[in-house]
Amino acid sequence: MIPWVQLDSARTPDGAQELRLKRRGDEFSIMLGTNELMNSRLSGSEEALARLSCERISGRKQPRLLIGGLGMGFTLRAALAALDGDAAVTVAELVPAVVAWARGPMAEIFGGCLDDPRVTIREADVGQLIRADKAAWDAILLDVDNGPEGIIYKGNDTLYGAAGLAAARAALKPGGVLAVWSQGPDSGFTRRLKQAGFAVEEINTRANGKRGARHVIWIATNRP
Repeated sequence: MIPWVQLDSARTPDGAQELRLKRRGDEFSIMLGTNELMNSRLSGSEEALARLSCERISGRKQPRLLIGGLGMGFTLRAALAALDGDAAVTVAELVPAVVAWARGPMAEIFGGCLDDPRVTIREADVGQLIRADKAAWDAILLDVDNGPEGIIYKGNDTLYGAAGLAAARAALKPGGVLAVWSQGPDSGFTRRLKQAGFAVEEINTRANGKRGARHVIWIATNRP
C-alpha cells in the first residue's frame, strides 16, 4: 500500500482550522481535520453540478457563469466542456493556497483549464461577487463547503440564508440558475429557496458515477 504524503497545508479563512493537501501515487485528497473534503477519484457529483446547470441555460448567447469554490476543478472542467467558446466563467476561491495547489502539485489533474481564455480566477469571497452586480449571471454554481451548513468557514452560511438567496436571485438574469452542491439533503434549505421565489429541483446524484456516496444538487431557477 502506497502511503499518503502531506504536500502542504493552509488555514481556513477564519484561521480556526487547517486544510491539508495529501497525495498517494496519482491520487490527491484535501482534508479538513479527519474529514476528507474531496478526492481526485470522486468527481461525479461536482461534474453533475456543472452539467445540470449548463443544460438549463443551453442556447444563451455569451453566457456568464460564476462558480463558488475551485476545489479540484471538477465543476470548472465540466462547465468548460459543456459551454461554447463565447462563454465567460469566473471562479471565486477564498483560500489562496487552493489556487496555488491547482497551479502547482495538482496541475496535471487540472489539465490547463485555468489557462482557458474563458476563465477568470478571483481570490475572493463569492458572496461579494454575487452582491456586486444585478442581473449579471446566467448561472451561479456554489460548491464552497459541504452544503448549506458550512463546516469549513461559518461565513459561508450567509450565502444560504434568506438575505443570501435574495442577493443570488437579484444577481441572476431572468431564467438564470442558482445551483448548489451538498453532501446530503436539507429540507430547510429547499424551503428557503422556494420562499426566496425560486422554482426548485432537488436532484440526487452519486459521488462517482453510479457508485459512491449520495449527494444532493439543488437547481433553483430565477423565474422571469
